[in-house]
Amino acid sequence: VGIVCKDCVILAADKRATAGNLIVDKKVTKVVQINDNFAVTTAGAVSELQLLIKYLKAELKLKELRTNRLTTVKEAANLLSGMVYSNLRTVGGVSHFLLAGSDNGSAHLYDLFPDGSITNITDFVSSGSGSVFAYGVLENRYKEGLNEQEGVELAMQAINSSLQRDSMSVNTRLVK
Repeated sequence: VGIVCKDCVILAADKRATAGNLIVDKKVTKVVQINDNFAVTTAGAVSELQLLIKYLKAELKLKELRTNRLTTVKEAANLLSGMVYSNLRTVGGVSHFLLAGSDNGSAHLYDLFPDGSITNITDFVSSGSGSVFAYGVLENRYKEGLNEQEGVELAMQAINSSLQRDSMSVNTRLVK
């Protein structure tokens, strides 16, 4: 789940990794800090997600060293979407990221689809198997201009809704 608030973006996710009906790990980190300015949520094939995150971290560091400036959230989203698109075409894996970050005093949220397309999110978004249930809560309770605490509470409600009905979701992790 990603929620745009007045002064921040809230990311939240469950912590379960599954292979079909088998729970293979109950402590997976699905909200990953990329650097001081960016974080992502992950959904999809774990090995692909881990590889793309490693590449993203390295490429952002190289870009900042080469240009001698911080990367914007939009640039990071475009870089990651290109990686996702390339992997889908060459490896055939599926990955879905929500990328949040701040630059120039503003917070941003992008939805990066498994086909590499990007959507700039101005309110809320959900991905993964529990997203159908989370959207019900988000559609009903989101209001523009939420403060940080309200955003955290809404994220928890959305994730908890998924936990109640989605057999692939359990446990939570929040990053501001």
